[in-house]
Amino acid sequence: MDNYYIIDFDSTFTQVEALDELARISLANHPAKELIYAEIDRLTNLSMNGQLSFRESLSARVRLLEANREHLKKLINILKKKVSPSFLRNREFFKKHADSALIVSGGFKEFIVPVVSPYHIKQENVYANTFTFDEQGKIIGYDEGNPLSEEGGKVKLLRQLKLPGKIYGIGDGYSDFQLKESGLIERFFAFTENIERKSVSEKADHVTPSFDEFLYVNDLPRAISYPKNRILCLIVGDVPEISAHILKRDGFSIRVKQTFEEKYVKDVGMLLLGKEVKLENEQLIRADKLKTIGFLGDSKYQVNREICNDKGIVLFDDKKGKKRNNEFIPRRMADFINKGDTYMSRNFPNLLLPKIERAHRLLHIHRNVPGVMAQINQAFAENQINIVAQFLMTKGDIGYAVTDVDTQYDKRLLKQLRQIENTIKFRVLY
Repeated sequence: MDNYYIIDFDSTFTQVEALDELARISLANHPAKELIYAEIDRLTNLSMNGQLSFRESLSARVRLLEANREHLKKLINILKKKVSPSFLRNREFFKKHADSALIVSGGFKEFIVPVVSPYHIKQENVYANTFTFDEQGKIIGYDEGNPLSEEGGKVKLLRQLKLPGKIYGIGDGYSDFQLKESGLIERFFAFTENIERKSVSEKADHVTPSFDEFLYVNDLPRAISYPKNRILCLIVGDVPEISAHILKRDGFSIRVKQTFEEKYVKDVGMLLLGKEVKLENEQLIRADKLKTIGFLGDSKYQVNREICNDKGIVLFDDKKGKKRNNEFIPRRMADFINKGDTYMSRNFPNLLLPKIERAHRLLHIHRNVPGVMAQINQAFAENQINIVAQFLMTKGDIGYAVTDVDTQYDKRLLKQLRQIENTIKFRVLY
C-alpha cells in the first residue's frame, strides 16, 4: 500500500494567505482598503482557528475582494515568490512522489495550480475550490457544489477519494486538523514555518517547523540531512536583536540567555556570544554537538581556540569591533551550517564553496597529518562513489576536506569516514 501526503496551500506551501494577498491587489485603490484588509484577515483567522465555519468565512471574503482575472495574474506572480523556503528546497521530493503528493486546500485552483506545477505536482492532484466569473472576468462567487467550499470539506473530499494507503496530513489550520479528528489520516503534522496557531499545534501528532522536519521524521528524501530547527542555537550575553533575528529567520532553534546554562551544554549546536562573555574551558570540552561559535568581539582571551581546534568547532569573531559584524558574524555561522563555508573564520582554513544540485556534501575535519586524504579517497574508491567535486584546505593543525558526491551510496561509507584515524569531526551537510 502506498503512502499519501496531503499538503495544505495557504501559509503552508506558501508563506501567505492567498486571498489576503489578492485583496491587497484588487483593493489597492479602494478608499476603505485598510478596513477591508483587516476584516478579511479577521475572517481568515477565525476560520483557521475553528471559530467560524469555513463556508461563512469563504463567502464573506470572496464578497469583499472585488477581484478579476487580471488581479489573479498579479497574484500568481506574487505567490510564486512566496513559496515557503523549506518547500522551495525540496522539489526533489515532489518529483519522486508525483503520484502520492496532493495539494488539498480551501483556496482556489486558479492560483494554486500555476504555483505548484513547477514543483512536479500534477494538476489532477490539486484539490481546491474554483471561482465563478461574469462576462467581464470579475469574480462573482465560487462553485458551491465543491465539498471544499463547505465546513469539514477536506474530510468530505478524502472520504470521496478513498485513497488506498496510509495518509499523512500537513497544514497550519483547523480544517487540516479536522482530518486527524476524522480518523482518516495516519498522522497530522502542524506546520509552523510561517504561522503557529496554538489551537491547532497543541492537538497535532507532531509540530513541524519546516517541511525538512516532516521529511526527516518520516525518513523521506530531503534536501538537507538534518533539519535546522533541530539545531539548538544558544545566544548568550549582550547580543543585538538583529543578530538573533538573522539566525532565527534562517530556521535554527533559538534560545536567548544571559549565561551559558549547564543544561544546554550537551545539546548546543551553535553559540553566539556577546563580547563580555567568557566561555569556560570545561563547558567547551563537554559541548560535543557544538559546530560553530560566533563571538561579537575579540575572542582571543574569551574562547580557547586550541579546544575549538581539537573538537572541530569553527570560530568567527569580531576582532576590530565593527558594527556591521553584528550581522556579518551570524550570517557566517549560518553559511557554515548551510553550505560548509569557513570564510573569515578565526581558526579554520578560509573556504567559500559553490552551491551544488543533486549531490550530497560531506564535511571531514581532521588533524593535518600525512595520509588522511589518501584514506578518505580510498573509502570513496572502495564504495565506488562518484565524486562530483572535492575541496581541501589546511591551516596549522587543522585539515578541512569537503567532498560532493552522487546521492546514491551505501550508508556504510559514512561509518568508514568517521572511523578514519585523525578524524576530528564528520558531518553530512545535505
